[in-house]
Amino acid sequence: MQRKDIRNVAIIAHVDHGKTTLVDELLKQSGQFSHGELTGECILDSDPLERERGITILAKNCAIDYIDRNGKQYHINIVDTPGHADFSGEVERVLMMADGVLLLVDAFEGVMPQTRYVLSKALAAGLAPLVVINKMDRADARPHKVHEEVFELLVELDAEDHAMDFPILYASGKAGWASTKETGSDDIHELFDAIIEHIPSPDLDGDAPLQALITSLDYSDYVGRIGIGRVFAGTLKAGKNITVMDREGESTVQKIGQLFRFKGLGRVEVDSIDVGDLFAVVGLKEIDIGNTIADLENPVALPVIAIDEPTLRMKFRINDSPFAGKDGKYVTNRQLGERLEKELQHNVALGVEDRGDEFIISGRGLLHLGILLENMRREGYELSVGKPEVVFHEDENGKRLEPLERLVIDVPGDAVGAVMQLIGDRKAEMTHMETSGARAQLEFIIPARGLIGLRSRMLTATAGEVVMHHRFESYGPYRGNIGGRTNGMMIATEPGMVTGHAMEQLSERGIMFVSPGDEVYEGQIVGEHCKDNDLPVNAVRRKNLTNMRSANKDATVTLKTARQITLEGALEYIESDEYVEVTPNYIRLRKTHLKENDRKRAGRKKASL
Repeated sequence: MQRKDIRNVAIIAHVDHGKTTLVDELLKQSGQFSHGELTGECILDSDPLERERGITILAKNCAIDYIDRNGKQYHINIVDTPGHADFSGEVERVLMMADGVLLLVDAFEGVMPQTRYVLSKALAAGLAPLVVINKMDRADARPHKVHEEVFELLVELDAEDHAMDFPILYASGKAGWASTKETGSDDIHELFDAIIEHIPSPDLDGDAPLQALITSLDYSDYVGRIGIGRVFAGTLKAGKNITVMDREGESTVQKIGQLFRFKGLGRVEVDSIDVGDLFAVVGLKEIDIGNTIADLENPVALPVIAIDEPTLRMKFRINDSPFAGKDGKYVTNRQLGERLEKELQHNVALGVEDRGDEFIISGRGLLHLGILLENMRREGYELSVGKPEVVFHEDENGKRLEPLERLVIDVPGDAVGAVMQLIGDRKAEMTHMETSGARAQLEFIIPARGLIGLRSRMLTATAGEVVMHHRFESYGPYRGNIGGRTNGMMIATEPGMVTGHAMEQLSERGIMFVSPGDEVYEGQIVGEHCKDNDLPVNAVRRKNLTNMRSANKDATVTLKTARQITLEGALEYIESDEYVEVTPNYIRLRKTHLKENDRKRAGRKKASL
């Protein structure tokens, strides 16, 4: 049974190549929304973090009922996917819902690391690309070169012949046009026509026993979990008893409550969903990502969704600093565990290991785990987080293997020397170098350990001119020790309010993280020492009052601005004997042992091992 009127298409691209903006135009020019119904930009990026950072974190569905020039109506299901490899768990599962992909490539930047990553996932799923070279309105656009890069990438990925013969369109999501010609057009309708012509319609068996796959979850306070997925065989009907089969093969009999079909940015309730279409189902109590909804009498499970293994892990534990409970709403170990269990329900690339008084959280990268922490602090959680560590493996001979990443760096030509020095200290190997105008593109294979803390140092070394992208490459032999932070810390020895007098004295010793008026506690890190040793300091010292006349009594003191600490910057910065204290309104750095004597005792114990 072939549904000629349905198209399921996923949009894949590198970060900031214009996926969500292009989807905005498809929605606005589809003709199914009244004037003023769609407002703003990046309509699908509904999450506050997505709007702040300008990236897509969660895959989202929308549907367009498009009428072509011949008056025939098509139902086009569109999935907007994240472009960052840290959110590959989202990409991998939603590609199961599509029959083809729109590969979006920037007209100047061309093929980038995440372009390669998401395209390899699409080809592995058997999906052929429809290539759209976007941002054609850029003055430095080079569409011919980008076209060649896409072809070369498909060759590298061993794409099949039908994928190599890809159709190509040129577009400007910002200007609202797409065309088969580089000169452009007045609207985006040629992209609609290309989707209908080149994206295959679902070719599945509607008479076979029911098989539907749950690929993502939503949640409502009124109805609980909402399963989102696609029907691969048979017909899904509301009110019917079905078999739910989980990833381990266990089966339960449940009853479907309500069924919804995607329409525009929302959903409409229907009685049934035909084969090949996407759906949302309500009423299933035991449902999870990767579950198969199967026929009651003849249940057959669909293949389990394969997810890339985590490459980074870190320690989550309750906040036990002297300021614990002053800022957050959820502060106990039980509340922290419940929140992480809730995250596991939809974040399939996450791993959680409960060790009683702490949790070991595994993820796909620092951004992946940083987004989780940012969401938790905005929800009112307080916790302490340890230094990110890579996940090591062992080969059949017992030798240690570590995750390697492909790192691509774009820098001004005069900064190449500084970049090479930084990268060389981190056990990286150069695989490619190319100069384009005043900028150079460098490509490396680098241990994932070497990426921790690299971005901030690279921005400093290149005066903010660097563009960095990386993706997981493979596991390889352990490459030896990589040096960590070279500077020591200034650690508060007294609790209280930071004074300007103390900051004036300490600013000569290094860079401060606190300002006069801030509250600090013993063991909190208040600055970076200019030397390589940790320095206990009194940041709350007050100026002694005296009746003696001072020559510089009325002198104006100008203090340097304290360094602002971001969450991800703090995670990159800390060492193994330090924590990041995360609360709704504050990011603080602290030592694991707050008392100086405890730190000395721990240091002697470590030295004796």
